[in-house]
Amino acid sequence: MLSASVSYPQLIEECKQDGLEERLPSQGVITTTLEDAVNWSRANSIWPLLFGLACCAIEMITTGVSRHDIARFGSELFRASPRQADLMIVAGRVSNKMAPVVKRLYDQMQEPKWVIAMGICASAGGPFNNYAVIQGVDKIIPVDVYIPGCPPRPEALLEALALLQDKIKREKFTDRTTAA
Repeated sequence: MLSASVSYPQLIEECKQDGLEERLPSQGVITTTLEDAVNWSRANSIWPLLFGLACCAIEMITTGVSRHDIARFGSELFRASPRQADLMIVAGRVSNKMAPVVKRLYDQMQEPKWVIAMGICASAGGPFNNYAVIQGVDKIIPVDVYIPGCPPRPEALLEALALLQDKIKREKFTDRTTAA
């Protein structure tokens, strides 16, 4: 039987080992905090924005094929509208002309929102150390996870999604206060 002292993440880990049916009390009631339940649902249904800037976008698209299966993370639904997405994957270099567009798309996304910088060009400008390319997308928007590589493999994007899920599961409601 479950006790009231078992936290939600501990319960999930125990259920993976023993089976959910054996762990539930006869009434079928699980007690948890609202914060844990909301973070669990947010972490397992991340909807990325359909948005690619350069060659890294091909690798991002490849994560959707059956071999890599981004659906395991609840992220197979790439949204074309920033108002329906909660993850921006900046895949590729960001030019000075494209920087205001990236910022506008980020601003149009609803809270909570997260950003993954995919590839060395998005993370630090890559080999393009010149006036036309932003030396890291973190100069214009906050980044949660960086993916190294040129271009990074689809497996690296899946690992970044797993890291982002872990980060989301640890968030507190008070961490995301918005300025009015």
